Amino acid sequence: MKTMQENHENCAVAKTIKIIGSKWTMLIIHNLCDGKKRFGELQRILSPISPKTLSERLRELEKEGIVHKKVFAEVPLHVEYSLTKKGMSLKKVFEQMGTWAAD
Repeated sequence: MKTMQENHENCAVAKTIKIIGSKWTMLIIHNLCDGKKRFGELQRILSPISPKTLSERLRELEKEGIVHKKVFAEVPLHVEYSLTKKGMSLKKVFEQMGTWAAD
């Protein structure tokens, strides 16, 4: 018989929540569905998110292959964030959430 922990480790929903269930993560992804954004732009849109939290969440999403970070080697240095193909697949989830909320 499997333990509760073993069931959660093998559960696709639990794995998904572990990746995108942190505070702000879904809102970051949702805002990137509209196209690439710079760090400051995301911070303004998601106010009152702290720069530290935004950096951490973006780093986690990049590590999971959901967000792509593009660094432009120019002065001043700037960075753009966009969704990968894997990240864009979450757009369907947001559409379904919108439908659910409307019902």
